[in-house]
Amino acid sequence: VGTLHKSLVKADNLDLSDQCREVSGLTPEGLGKAEPLDRVLQQFSQLVSSDLKVLGRSSYTLCSDGQLLIRQVLHPEASKKNFLLSDCFYSFYDLRKEFHTCYPSSAAVKDQTIKTMAEYLDLGTDETEEDFGVWQVKTMVAIIFSMLSESCSHVFTEPETVKYKYETGPCSKSESVDSETVIRARGLPWQSSDQDIARFFKGLNIAKGGVALCLNAQGRRNGEALVRFVSSEQRDLALERHKHHMGSRYIEVYKATGEEFLKIAGGTSNEVAQFLSKENQVIIRMRGLPFTATQEDVLGFLGPECPVTGGPTGDAFVLFSCEEYAQNALKKHKEILGKRYIELFRSTAAEVQQVTIGCETQNLVKTL
Repeated sequence: VGTLHKSLVKADNLDLSDQCREVSGLTPEGLGKAEPLDRVLQQFSQLVSSDLKVLGRSSYTLCSDGQLLIRQVLHPEASKKNFLLSDCFYSFYDLRKEFHTCYPSSAAVKDQTIKTMAEYLDLGTDETEEDFGVWQVKTMVAIIFSMLSESCSHVFTEPETVKYKYETGPCSKSESVDSETVIRARGLPWQSSDQDIARFFKGLNIAKGGVALCLNAQGRRNGEALVRFVSSEQRDLALERHKHHMGSRYIEVYKATGEEFLKIAGGTSNEVAQFLSKENQVIIRMRGLPFTATQEDVLGFLGPECPVTGGPTGDAFVLFSCEEYAQNALKKHKEILGKRYIELFRSTAAEVQQVTIGCETQNLVKTL
């Protein structure tokens, strides 16, 4: 099955508890001299490719002990350190789930560990291996071989997936939203966009259009957002990020309901639905417009370098066809239109819905 390799990753914090030192044998000195995460993962890919070449193979899929390492460690850390993970970290097998599928009478997935799986198969669980982590890897290999044996003939067919990016989109008031898939995030910087929030939950699969920024009575963001995930399992993992940091601020994460999500994100306006119907667009909100501002004024303010595809309340939403045009528009933040400075920031489908619903003028959003 190839060779066994072990690499330490340089830690951001070298303060190790006594328990950690005793169990792992790690030292601050050893971690301080280790390679950074991106370099270690690059070495991992090179070593696996080399082993596969010897075996006459070229492709592989990772199998992990549960989902925490990939979803809650590697993806958030890669996002925080601003490097891209290889494709292999976006599709993997959860050994605990596969084991329970192969052996339905075994412990529930949430109660499985490498030790309980080994005990179920009578593989022996005496952790005599002194090198930390090596026993776990060797035992996982033995478990997988048992599952693939003729007596079981287990087939690994449905890998877990991690979304490459968050998809925006509108949400209808009539849509059914499972309360077991929704959380409320508090303490967000007011300028946070849906993409910033998706980055905070990197590694977890957010439903399409599943980030709804909350507004106060004045139409300003109040530092909260409702986030809808694709499953209750993903939502439960999101709850574990309670008090994790976004920049210098810690974010509180609580359970919420489908009704709360629809109240913020759901809409019924056909005009808004038409505005939001084009996928893979970038929405920019303009705030502080003169009440007399027209579409032509908005287009003139933005200029030809950020072309637009198309009620005076002091707000406007502009839909751009690509990220480049949106970035050009954002450079005009706090420039003057008439006698007023205009604020520009990223917006979301849910924010369009909220502002429109709260506006008496039915023609707030128009396309060209």
